[in-house]
Amino acid sequence: MTRDFEPITEKQIHQDEFGEGKFVALGWGKKETQFHGSEGKQAAHRKQTEVSPTSAWDDGRPRVTWRGDGQFVAVSAVCPETGARKVRVWNRELVLQSTSEPISRLEQALSWKPSGSLIASTQEKPNRHDVVFLEKNGLLHGEFTLPFQKGQVKVNELLWNADSTILAIWLEDLKVENSNTNSYVQLWTTGNYHWYLKQSLHFGSLEENQLVSLLWDRENPYRLYVLCQGWHYLSYDWHWTTDHGMGENSQHMSNVAVIDGDKVLVTAFQHAVVPPPMCTYELQLQQAVNQVAFHTDPKHSGDMAVMDACNKISVYRYGRSTMNDPTVRFGAVGGNGFKAAVETPYLDKTYSDSNEVMNPLGLRFLTWLPDDSFLVVGQGQHAAQSVLHHLTAVPHVTGAEEEHLNLRLSVPVDGEVISLCCSPVTRTVAVQLADGQILKYVWEASAPVLEPWQTSNGSAVQFPYPCVQTSITRISGEEMILGLTDRYRFFVNDIEVASNITSFATYNEFLLVTTNSHTCQCFCLKNMSVKALQAGLSSAAAPNSETLRKVERGSRIITVVPQDTKVVLQMPRGNLETVHHRALVLAQIRKWLDRLMFREAFQCMRKLRINLNLLYDHNPKLFLENAETFIRQIDSVSSINLFFTELKEEDFTKSMYPSLNGTCNAQPLQHSDQKKVNVISFSYCRYCLSILTAHVKKSPPELEIALQKVHDLQENVSPDVKAVSAEEALKYLLFLVDVNELYDYSLGTYDFDLVIMVAEKSQKDPKEYLPFLNTLQKMETNYQRYTIDRHLKRYTKALGHLSKCGPEHFPEFLNLVKDQNQYCEALKLYPSSTQEYKDISDAYGEYLIQKQLYEQAALIFARAGIFAKALDAFQSSGSWQQALCMASQLGYTKDKLSNLARSMAGKLVEQRKHAEAAILLEQYTQDYEEAVLLLLEGTLWEEALRLVRHFSTQEPEIQRGSLLWCTSPASPPSFHRPWCSHRCLPHSSSSQVPTPSQVSFLKYYHLNIITEAQPPSLIGSPGELLRSFSQGATAVAPSPTTKNPATHSNPAHTTD
Repeated sequence: MTRDFEPITEKQIHQDEFGEGKFVALGWGKKETQFHGSEGKQAAHRKQTEVSPTSAWDDGRPRVTWRGDGQFVAVSAVCPETGARKVRVWNRELVLQSTSEPISRLEQALSWKPSGSLIASTQEKPNRHDVVFLEKNGLLHGEFTLPFQKGQVKVNELLWNADSTILAIWLEDLKVENSNTNSYVQLWTTGNYHWYLKQSLHFGSLEENQLVSLLWDRENPYRLYVLCQGWHYLSYDWHWTTDHGMGENSQHMSNVAVIDGDKVLVTAFQHAVVPPPMCTYELQLQQAVNQVAFHTDPKHSGDMAVMDACNKISVYRYGRSTMNDPTVRFGAVGGNGFKAAVETPYLDKTYSDSNEVMNPLGLRFLTWLPDDSFLVVGQGQHAAQSVLHHLTAVPHVTGAEEEHLNLRLSVPVDGEVISLCCSPVTRTVAVQLADGQILKYVWEASAPVLEPWQTSNGSAVQFPYPCVQTSITRISGEEMILGLTDRYRFFVNDIEVASNITSFATYNEFLLVTTNSHTCQCFCLKNMSVKALQAGLSSAAAPNSETLRKVERGSRIITVVPQDTKVVLQMPRGNLETVHHRALVLAQIRKWLDRLMFREAFQCMRKLRINLNLLYDHNPKLFLENAETFIRQIDSVSSINLFFTELKEEDFTKSMYPSLNGTCNAQPLQHSDQKKVNVISFSYCRYCLSILTAHVKKSPPELEIALQKVHDLQENVSPDVKAVSAEEALKYLLFLVDVNELYDYSLGTYDFDLVIMVAEKSQKDPKEYLPFLNTLQKMETNYQRYTIDRHLKRYTKALGHLSKCGPEHFPEFLNLVKDQNQYCEALKLYPSSTQEYKDISDAYGEYLIQKQLYEQAALIFARAGIFAKALDAFQSSGSWQQALCMASQLGYTKDKLSNLARSMAGKLVEQRKHAEAAILLEQYTQDYEEAVLLLLEGTLWEEALRLVRHFSTQEPEIQRGSLLWCTSPASPPSFHRPWCSHRCLPHSSSSQVPTPSQVSFLKYYHLNIITEAQPPSLIGSPGELLRSFSQGATAVAPSPTTKNPATHSNPAHTTD
C-alpha cells in the first residue's frame, strides 16, 4: 500500500509455488541412483522427516521484515497444513521469489539484515536453542546457540542495528505459575566467523520493568531505545573500545581482553599474537560479562576486574596463589601434554553492591584505581544527571562467600558521563560529559571533588564533539587529553589536529595513530608542540620516513607491547598483524644501549635491518668504555665480525637515524679528530694478548696467525694508552713459544720485517741469520718462497712456489718430487694437457711399478697418455680387459692383437683362470677348439658344452676334438698349438683328469644328446648329469632299445 494506506496489490500469504527463484534441475538422475556419502544407499529410500510444528508459546501471527534497500520483503507465517512456520521472500511488486526449506520448530522472530545478506530467525532444536540465518533463496546459512537451556526462554524479537554489526535479541523466561517472567536484551556481534555475546541487560521480573518495545536508532547505529511497562524509557549508547593493560615494563604481558558471553578471552601479546576467538587463556564467570577493567597501576597492569550482568565484580590477580584456578582455562592446548609458559591469574575476590540497582547497566565505566578502589558511574535522579561513585572494599568477614564494596564517596555530576580515563602518573581521572566538557577528578585529594579540566593558560577544555576514545598524555611536559570521535576527528584538548584518524594509542612519550589513508604514524610528544603535531598529521605535510609506514586498509591499533617494538593491528575481517614501527624500534634500541643491553639491541637491529653503526654512534664514549661488556654479551665471532665490517666513518645519528625528539645523550670523545673506525678498532686491540694466547693454545698451534697479528700491531699504532703495543705482544709470545720455533714460523710468513723483529728478540747471532736473509731477498719472489719452504721442510708449499718459477726450473721440481715422493701434490699443480704433467705421471708410474702396484701404475700411465707402459702394467696386474683397451689405443693389428690375447691367455691359465682364458681364445683368436679344451681342463663342463653346441655347425672338428679328448682318459691332452707348446699340464691334480665314469658319460652324451638320438626326457637334465658325474657318481646310460619314438615330438635326425 501507499503512504496514504491505499492498497496497491494483494496476495495470499500461503502459496503452493516456490517462487521465481526456484532451483533448476541439472539432470543428476533419480534420487535412488545418486551418491549419498557416508549415509549409504539406504538414504535414498528414507522417508523425509515430517516438519515439527511451532512451539506452544508462538502467537501464530505473521512477521514481516524488509531488506535495507526496500526491494524485498520477507514474511514468516504458520503453514495451515503442517503447523510449522515458513519464510517467503517477495519483491516490492509482491511477486514471490523464494520459499524457505522445511525447518522444524522455526519461531516467530524475524529480522532482515540491513546489508541484505541474511535473514535472522530462531529455531528450537532437540537439545539447544539457536539463532539461524537464511539466505534470500530460502536456504539455511549459519547459526549460533543461545546461552540458555532448551525450553527456558522464548525469543520475542530480533533486531539488527543500522550498520548490520549488532544483533539485538529480546528474550523472556517462559511463564512460571504465580510469578513474573524475567526479561533480557542481548547484543551479539560477529568476527572471524564467531558470534560474541557482548552485552546482556537483565531487566528482572518486576512488572514495571517488563519490556514493551525495543528499537534501534536509524541514524546512530549504536543507540538502542527500550520502553518498559512502567513508562520507563531508556536510551543506551554504545561504542567500541579495546580493553588492554596499561603497563610499560617488561613484566607486563600486554594483555588484551575480549568479552564473549560468560567468558573473558585474554591474549598475552608479549608471548603470542593470536586473533580472537583464539586466546591465551579464558576466564569463566557465572553470569554474562558486561565490562572489563584492567588495573591502572603499572606494577599490576595484568590484574583484571570483571563486572557481570548482575553488577558483581570479580577480581583476578597475578602471582599470589600457587593453586590452579578452575575458572581460568587455557584457550589453545589446554595444558594437555604441554607445559604452560604463561603465568595465569587467579580469582581473588568477588564483590557485590549492597544497593540494588533498578536499571540494567546502572553501574558503568568501571575503573580500577591504583589504590585498589573502584570508580563507577551511576544514574542520577534526573535523566541528564550522573553520579560518580568511589567504592572501596569492606574488610573481609570470615565465612562470607562474597565481599561487599563500601561507598566511600558519591559526587553528583551535572550532565551525562560518557567516558572515563585515568592517568596513574598524575593520579587524576578525566570525566567526559555528553556535551564534550572535560572534568578532572583527583581521588587522592583530602576532599575529592570534580573540577573543570583546564589548560596551562587557565581555559576550560571542552571537546567540540563527543569522543568515543579518550586518553591522558603529556605533550612538551604539559598534561593533555586526547579524544577521537566516531567520525575520525582527533582532538588534543579542544584543538582539532586531524580529521582522518581511525584509531590511536599512547606509549611512553609516543603517540601512534592509524589514518584513513592506510598509514600508521608515530610521533614523539616529548618536545613536540600541538601545532607541530597538527602539521605532522596534515595530509599536506611530508612526514619523515621514520614516522610513517603503510598498513593494510582498515587497520586499527589494538595494543603496543611494552619494552618491545611490536604494534598489534586488527583488520576489518578480524585477523591480526604485527608491525615494527621504525620510530618505536629506534627508541627501544636507544633505551637498550643506554642500559648497556647490547645483546638485545644487536639482535633487534639484525632482525629489523638497522645499521649496526648506531651501536657506536648513539653514545661513542659509553660504547668504548664498555667494549668488554659488548663482546661478552654478543659472544659470537661472526656477529662481532659483522659489526666491524659494517663500520663507516659517517655519523648515522645525523644522516640516517636522527632523533625524533631532537635530544641527544651522546657524550663527545676526547680525541674528536680520530676516525671512528680506527678508534673502535684500537679499543679492541687491548684484548690482543688473550687472542694471541688462544691461537697458541690451539692444537695444532696457529703461530703464523699470532705472528701476523703482532705485525699488524706494529703497522697500526693505537693512541689508546691501554692498548697493547707490538713489542709487548712479541715478548708475550716469546714467553709462550720457543724462540727457534717462533723464528721458523716467522720465516714461513715470508715477511722479513717480522723475521728480523723476532730474531732481534732472540739470542741468535746476526752473523748467522743476516747472510741467509740477504741471499733470500735477492731472489725472485716465487723462488725465494720455494727456498724458504724447502729450508723449513714444507715441501708441499715449496712445490707450489717452484711450479710458478718457469719451465727452466722443472728439472729441479721433478727431482724434489722424486726425492720426497710428492707425486700426488705435484700432479695438482699442472694441467693434464702439459708435458710437465706427462713427465710427472711417467715418474710416478715407474715408482708404483717398483712398489709392484701395477694396476695403479697402469691407471697413471693411461691418464697421461703413455699407453705402451700402461699396456705392460695392465698385463702385469692381470687386468686383461684394460690391456686390450690400451692395445686398441695403440692401434694393434688383428694378428698382433691375437698374439697378445694368446700371451695373456697363457698367463691366465697359470693363474687357474680358465674361463677368462677361454674368452680370450674365443673372441680374439677365434680358436674355438682350444677354448673348449681349456674349459674342459678347468672342469667347466656346462660352459664347454654350450660352446661346443654353439659352434658345432660351424666347425665339426670341435666335436671330434672333444670326443678324442674324452676317449683318452689315461693321459692328459696334448696341446698342439704353438702358444701352449711350452706348457705341461700337472699330473698331480685330480681335478684336471676326468674319471672313467665321466669319460663314459661324455661319450654317451656326445653320441646321443648332441646328435639328438635320444629324447632329453629319458636322460634328465644335462646339468644334473654333469654335476652327478663330476662328483664321481656312476651313471647307467639308458638302452637305445628303450627309446620310444612316439614320445618324441620332433623327428629324429643325426649330424656329422
